[in-house]
Order: sequence, then C-alpha cells, then structure tokens
Amino acid sequence: MTDLELYEEMVRLTRAGEPFVLATVVASSGSSPRKPGAKMLVRGGGGFHGTVGGGRVENESIGAALEALIDETPRMLDFVLTEEYGFACGGSMSVYIEPQGHRPLLVMFGAGHVGRAVTCLAHGCGFRVVVVDERPECAAEELLPGADQVICKTVPEAFNGLKLGPADCVIIATPGHLSDFDAVRGCLDTGAGFIGLLASKRKRETLLKTLEDDGFDTGQRTRIVTPVGLDIGAQTPEEIAVSIVGQLIAVRRGK
Repeated sequence: MTDLELYEEMVRLTRAGEPFVLATVVASSGSSPRKPGAKMLVRGGGGFHGTVGGGRVENESIGAALEALIDETPRMLDFVLTEEYGFACGGSMSVYIEPQGHRPLLVMFGAGHVGRAVTCLAHGCGFRVVVVDERPECAAEELLPGADQVICKTVPEAFNGLKLGPADCVIIATPGHLSDFDAVRGCLDTGAGFIGLLASKRKRETLLKTLEDDGFDTGQRTRIVTPVGLDIGAQTPEEIAVSIVGQLIAVRRGK
C-alpha cells in the first residue's frame, strides 16, 4: 500500500466513524528494517495496512495498537534489534502508536434552529452526527454542513436503520410533542447511552406520565435526561447548543 492509499484509507475510516491506529517509525539507527516515516494502519481485530518492519517488531506494534484502540492512549515503543527480534546486525528503532478516528455517534432528531446549531458545534467537537428530520426543507445537507448523514424520514421510519449502543448519544428536539415522544420511545428500545430531550419542566412531567402509562418502568424513564443541557442560562439556539454539547462532552469525559 502506498502512502497515498494509506491516507485515503485513514480518511475513509474517519468518515465512517471506525477507530484505527497509526503506527509510525519515528527514529532508527543501525540496521533497522524501516526508517523514520514508515507507517502502518491497524484496525480493530488486527487487520493492518502498510508495515513497520515485519517480524516481532511488527507483531508487538500491532498488539500495542489494539490496546490503544481500547484505552485511546498513545504510546511509544522502543526496540533494540537484537537476535531476539530476528536482527543479527544490531540497531534500534522507535514506533509511535497513535489512536485515531474515534468519533462518538450523536443522533440529532430535529433539524430546526437548535438542531442545526447542535450539529455544527458537535461536529467541531469530534462527534459523528446523524440528523433525522422528516421535513425536506429542513433535512437539507446545505443547511447542515456538520452532519455526516442526513435522514429525511419520520421518527419511527428512521429507527429501522439506526443501531445505538452504550457509547452513542441522542438529542431530541423535533418540531412537535408527538414526534418527540416517538423518538423517546424509540430510544428506550435501544442501548443508547445518553438520551436527551429539549423540553420545559411541564413537558418533562407530561412525558414521564405518558411513559408510565405506556408501561415503561422507573429504570427506563430515568434514562431520559430532560431538560437536556447544562444550566448556563442559555437563550439563543447557539447558546442552547453550547449547553447541550457541553453536557455531552462532560458525559464523554466521565465528568
């Protein structure tokens, strides 16, 4: 694989939200198999493109890369190229292991003023954003430059193609109570880790009572964060977006 092909694969994986690790030779001396600048891309499961020299050096680099995919922490590997590593002529090399491409998923239900502001800010903060809105005039890519995907469907239809897990976030700000509640019900049937609803205190009470009447137990109802967003006195769509994305970052960082 050429460097250009490797970079193209990095871009493709990043856009798809698939984490990977870039292993780069950053220093070498003596009879090292690769020189500084040599790169290898490692994906989950151990698949890789490129090479940092083969043999035990490469195997240990791949092992460290898979660990970095889990803890998202870069690391430096220093090798003394003795016969133990299959190199009789001596030398040394250092490989920098750098996790890349991890972009937590945010599904934004609603592409109104707040939805657009949240999409733009969340994209800039490293989220992969999918926007859902059934209104063609709102679900337009030119209005949502930060969206990785725009789905112009009703809320129930959109859930047919969404797979949400514990690392995924959802923000609900559709144009109506009924579609908001449909989105909440749909989210509760998934494993989404964060479900936030833009709502007043009165709307929150109505929602919780509706969910109780629908048979959702206390544990399920407490999964809904509403009103969503940090209490910063936000008023404009942009300020509300700051409060919401700030809360998502706090959750992401374990604060």
